[in-house]
Amino acid sequence: MRDKYGVSQDNYCYPNSDVLKNKLNILDDATLEDAELAFTAVRYTEYSSAISSINSFNLAHLKTLHQQLFQDVFEWAGKIRTVDISKGLTRFCTCQRIEQEATKQFSRLPLLIKINSTEELITVIADIFCELNIIHPFREGNGRTQRFFFEELFFFLGLNVEWPDITKDKWVEANIQGYNGDLKPFVQILTDATS
Repeated sequence: MRDKYGVSQDNYCYPNSDVLKNKLNILDDATLEDAELAFTAVRYTEYSSAISSINSFNLAHLKTLHQQLFQDVFEWAGKIRTVDISKGLTRFCTCQRIEQEATKQFSRLPLLIKINSTEELITVIADIFCELNIIHPFREGNGRTQRFFFEELFFFLGLNVEWPDITKDKWVEANIQGYNGDLKPFVQILTDATS
């Protein structure tokens, strides 16, 4: 059995199932997705940022945000995945290289405070966002955690964020195009979000 990430049976799923093991013992994908959305929405509103330095935007913080959002649903919330995954034709970073590759991307963030142009800032952030999406550090919940992380980063940099009301397909397509080296669609999404 293969799940939506192209993984044959792995230790994150219930035996003979593609449903992720969860604290709620939900055995149906649609019900689990609804529960994830409900719990993460509450945990999102409970979060209060204490970040005072650009250097705090790192892998440890991304893991903290994942833990914050998914603590009610998954035992492994906030932990780096230990299986290799792909989605469609997109193969994500091998699990053995996640920390190394993520650290490279997070090391670029302190340089953002030296950028004076909002347009350039958004382009660099779009590139880092797409690179982190390719790394896909968690077994599930990467998109929500990344949006949470970058929303906080934008606020730290003095930009307000309101994610545009776009379809999931449009969001995924922009990420795929970013994966393939075309950042324009994702830059547009971030531009719209911070306008």
